[in-house]
This record gives sequence, C-alpha cells and structure tokens, in this order.
Amino acid sequence: MQITFYAGAADAAGTTTAALPDGPLTAAELRHRLGAGNERLGDVLPHCTLLVDGSPVRDAHQVVPGSARVDVLPPFAGG
Repeated sequence: MQITFYAGAADAAGTTTAALPDGPLTAAELRHRLGAGNERLGDVLPHCTLLVDGSPVRDAHQVVPGSARVDVLPPFAGG
C-alpha cells in the first residue's frame, strides 16, 4: 500500500510518503497502523480524509486493498 501525506499530515508524519507491506486493512486499522509510534500523526489522522485510489473513504470499516494508493489529506483552511 502506497501512502502519500499532504500538508499538516506530512509535517506530523515527518515524510510525504510511506509504504505499508500489509493489506488489506480496514480504514480504521490503517489509521491505527499509520499513527502507531507517532503521537503527532496519531493526533492528526482522525481529522484527515483518506482517499483510496482517488475516492474518499466514508466508512471506518471500508476495506483498503494492499495494492491501493492512499492519500492522507488534513483539513485545509479556506477551502
């Protein structure tokens, strides 16, 4: 699974990209896995939108395939 972090999520993650060899995961499991060991990112993730292969995740139980591209988008001011 290829992860791309944007704006404040990238700042919290300390990187703009990451790869997870695991999958599939639910969206909730993915958020937990991404935030594990990084308190700043763990605090930001609940406020972020996840895009899986370009489509927003609306359900924490949605399965994210291991082959997915995931964009982590924090709330943006002004738009």
